[in-house]
Amino acid sequence: MRLKPDVPTPERIDFLLLPRFAMVAFFSAIEPLRIANRIRGETLFEWRVIGRDGEPVVASNGMTLAVDHALAEAPLSPSLAVCASFEPEAAIDQTLIDWLRERAAAGCRLGGMDTGCFVLAAAGLLDDQTVTLHWESLPEFRARFPDIDAVESLYEVTPEGFSCAGGSSSIDMSLDLIQRRHGRALAEQVRDQLVHDQGRRPASRQRDPAVPDDPTLHRALALMDANLDTPLEIRRLAEELELSWRRLDRLFARHLGTSPQRAYLARRLDHARGLLCETRHSVMDVAVACGFASASSFTRAFRRRHGMTPSELRQRR
Repeated sequence: MRLKPDVPTPERIDFLLLPRFAMVAFFSAIEPLRIANRIRGETLFEWRVIGRDGEPVVASNGMTLAVDHALAEAPLSPSLAVCASFEPEAAIDQTLIDWLRERAAAGCRLGGMDTGCFVLAAAGLLDDQTVTLHWESLPEFRARFPDIDAVESLYEVTPEGFSCAGGSSSIDMSLDLIQRRHGRALAEQVRDQLVHDQGRRPASRQRDPAVPDDPTLHRALALMDANLDTPLEIRRLAEELELSWRRLDRLFARHLGTSPQRAYLARRLDHARGLLCETRHSVMDVAVACGFASASSFTRAFRRRHGMTPSELRQRR
């Protein structure tokens, strides 16, 4: 996943699997490389799988996957992808941070898949980079690492590193690698074998936009997302947008069929659901992070929105 075209063949890529990693993202990254090898009749790409202690790693779907190396014995590779999904920060400790920093210092280009950028950011390895993560994790990442440019795209490849949103976006990133290394014709052959959409570009959004294409509405929602922990009063929101309160109310009613207050609350509660699923923060910490003054008011609102209490959601997951 390097940018230089004159890399040696076969090109070696390592994948570090963290507990509860997204198996679909991992396999989606490898399959295009395997198919490229088969079509060409030679080994263009090689990959190795690394785990913390060399033991099989349990994915988010409950399946286990054997690894080739433990951290302590893994050979250096030109590229390393950190594969994570739920609770990526639970795997972070000083041993892992030091190991990643040593790889970077030795010239290994690092990247994150799904929520892998949480780990790289905690190690201080994403300065001045543009990265992407799964859309559910973006608000939490932006709050934790406000100086890192995190965007909702399928994947990002820069001279410094690479990242993708997980899921099928791993296919797109691997196809991009194949095209840059071995030409468009091979990439299109691989794409045909995968029966994959040809219209997806790196900057494509991860989700089909559910919000009407109204610039003022998008600005309003962006302001809401930037102030989830300390919600703005609706009149203040209208002032920021240089609208009257009534015009703002009509804007939401026309495009979303709801009021600004209800839309704002829904976004706070959806963010809370992501935090409860992907972090180990207490229910009270999540409540405060989403603008609620008490656990009881948060629990009532959460149950109305999601049909269960925050504690029940945690137990089910």
